[in-house]
Amino acid sequence: MLKRVAVPVIDEFAMFEFGVICEVFGLDRSYAGIEPFDFRVCSATPGEPIRNETGVQLIAPYGLEAMEDADLIAVPAATIRDEYPEELLDGLRRAHARGAILLSVCSGAFVLGAAGLLDGREVTTHWRYADALQRRFPLARVNPDVLFIDDGTIITSAGTSAGIDACLHLVRRELGSAIANTIARNMVVPPQRDGGQRQYIERPVSDCEDDTFSELLEHLSTTLDENHTVSGLAARTHMSTRSFSRRFVAETGVPPMQWLTTQRVLHARLLLETTDIPVEEVARRSGFASATLLRHHFDSEVGVPPTRYRAAFASR
Repeated sequence: MLKRVAVPVIDEFAMFEFGVICEVFGLDRSYAGIEPFDFRVCSATPGEPIRNETGVQLIAPYGLEAMEDADLIAVPAATIRDEYPEELLDGLRRAHARGAILLSVCSGAFVLGAAGLLDGREVTTHWRYADALQRRFPLARVNPDVLFIDDGTIITSAGTSAGIDACLHLVRRELGSAIANTIARNMVVPPQRDGGQRQYIERPVSDCEDDTFSELLEHLSTTLDENHTVSGLAARTHMSTRSFSRRFVAETGVPPMQWLTTQRVLHARLLLETTDIPVEEVARRSGFASATLLRHHFDSEVGVPPTRYRAAFASR
C-alpha cells in the first residue's frame, strides 16, 4: 500500500513541480473519503532555508532519514548540476534496494541518474533536457516524446503538468481509479492521460536569416488552408525547385512540406482548443484535404487523435 511519502528537496528546486507532488500527496482529503498520506518534506539540512530560483525559501521539517521507511520517494525538479548531495543519492539507492517506489518530475530524473538508478531503463524528462540526460547517463534509454514512463518501482515524468499525470497514474495503480479520480476532480484536471501520449512540444515558426524565407514563412503561416506545392513555393522565391528545397532545409532544418504539415497541425491544435467546430472543418481550415488526413498527421505529430486532444485541452 502507498501510505508514506517522502519528498527530498535541494536548493534551486522548482516550485511548480514541488507543488504538484504536494497537491497530489500532501493535502488532507479525508473530507472526500481519502485517507491522508504520511507526507514528509525532507532535506539534508532540516530546519534551515532552502533556496528557490524565484527567491522563495522553503524550510523542510524532516531530515533525509524520513526516506528510510517511505513507500514512495518523489523527487521534484531542480536546477541541473554536476553533483548532487551524496547523502541524498545514498538514501535513494537504499530505498530502491528495499523496493520503494521512486518518482521523478522533470529534471528530477537527473537525481535518479546520479544515484545510478536509470541504467538499462526507459526513462523520460522534459524534452529540453532529454539530450543532456542521455549524454550524462548513456546506459539509460531516454524517450523525449512521452508524458511519463512507468518502469515498475521507478517512474519518470516530463515537465510541469506531466508530473500531475505521473502522480495520478501512480495513485491509480496503487490505490485504484476511484481515489485517483477523486483527487483529479478536486484538482480540476483530467483524471487520466496516457503515459505514451507525446509531450506537447511547441514548434514555432523558424527564425530565418534570409529575409526571402522569413517573408515566405510568414505568408505560409497565414495561408495554411491553401494548396501549396514545392514547385509553387520555389517559383515564388525565384529559385529552382532543387535549390529552393536545399535552402529551405538550411534555413528551417526540415523539408518544405514537413514544415508545412507541422504548422498545419499546430493550427489544428489551436482550433481544437479554442473552438467547437467539427473536426472536418478543423481539417479544412488547417489545410488538410480531409478529416482522415488530419487524424493521420495529428496522431503522428502529437501522439493522440484530435478528438482526445480536444477533450483534454478545449477551453471550457
